[in-house]
Amino acid sequence: MSTWAGRRPLSGVRDRFGAVLLASTSMLGVEAVIGMIVRFFLGLAQENPGGHSSMAVLFLPFVAVAGAMVSLVVSMGLVMPVLALAGWLGRRFSEREVWWWVPSVAAVAVTAPLAAWYVASGGRPDLLPGVWGWLMGTAALSAPALVARRLLLPDRRTVTGGAMFGRIALYGTLAVVTTVLLGGIAVYSGLVEEYRPPRLSGERIVGTWTDGQGGTLVFAPDGTVTATGLNTYSLDDDFNDVVRDCTAAGSWKYDAGDSPWAQAITLSFDGCSMADWNVGGTPDRPTMYVYIGDPDSSNLYTLTRTAVTARTRTA
Repeated sequence: MSTWAGRRPLSGVRDRFGAVLLASTSMLGVEAVIGMIVRFFLGLAQENPGGHSSMAVLFLPFVAVAGAMVSLVVSMGLVMPVLALAGWLGRRFSEREVWWWVPSVAAVAVTAPLAAWYVASGGRPDLLPGVWGWLMGTAALSAPALVARRLLLPDRRTVTGGAMFGRIALYGTLAVVTTVLLGGIAVYSGLVEEYRPPRLSGERIVGTWTDGQGGTLVFAPDGTVTATGLNTYSLDDDFNDVVRDCTAAGSWKYDAGDSPWAQAITLSFDGCSMADWNVGGTPDRPTMYVYIGDPDSSNLYTLTRTAVTARTRTA
C-alpha cells in the first residue's frame, strides 16, 4: 500500500496552516490582478462613459486591501477545505493523494452556488454564461489549491511558505506582464476594438429624443428645441441629487469636438438649467446622456430616438 494511505488525514493542512494560507492567498491575488486586466481590455469594447476616469487610480489602494481580505476569506473558507477533502478522497478511493482530486472537488464546490442560481432563476437562465462561469470558477479555485498542495507533499523536498511566496511573486509577475502584452496586442491588431461613440451631426440630431418615461426633447432644424417633462439634475448643499422637471422652449447647438468622446449638445432654456449632453450608443442607435451627480459614479440619464426605459447605469 502507498505510503500516503492512512497518513495524517488532515494534520498536513493543520501543521502548515500559515504556509498554505500564504500560498493560497497570494495565488488568489495574482488571479484577481489578471482578472482585472482582462476585464479592462474587454471593457474597452463596451460602451462605458465613466469607465476611464483617472479618479479610479485613487481607489486602487482600497481595492488592493479589500481584495487581500477577500482572498484570505476564500483561502480559509474554500481552498483549504478543498485541499483537505481532496486529500481524504484520494486516500480513501485511490490509496494515495493524486492531484486530479483537487480540480474534481473544486468543480463540485463551484457547482453548488451555480445550482442555487439556476433554481433561483426559475430554471431558465442562459446556459452558456453558466457553463463559462463554472469552468472559470473551477480553474480559479483549483489553481491556488494545487499550488498550496505542493507544500503538503511528504515525498517531496520541503518548501517553506516564504520560498513558495517568492515563486508565486516571480511567476505571477510574469503572468501579469504577459497578460498586459497579450491585451495590448489584441487591441493593436483589432481583435479587441475600442469603443467610440458614433459621430453625430446637426442633421442627425434633429428629431425627437425620449427618456421612455414621458420626457422628450424635440430638436428643430432652425436651432430651436422644446423640452417636455424632461428631468434635470443638480446637487443640494448636502450633495444629494435634486431632480426637477423641465418643460420649456429654448435653443440648441452641436459641438463636434476634437474626438467622438468630445462631442457635446448644448441646450439653453429660460427657467431650466442643465449640463451639456454627451453622445453614446451605436451608429444605428445613438444616444445622448448627462451625468447624474458625480461623473465618476457613471450614473447616466439617457435619451434615445426610440421609446425605451430611461436607465441609471453603474459601471
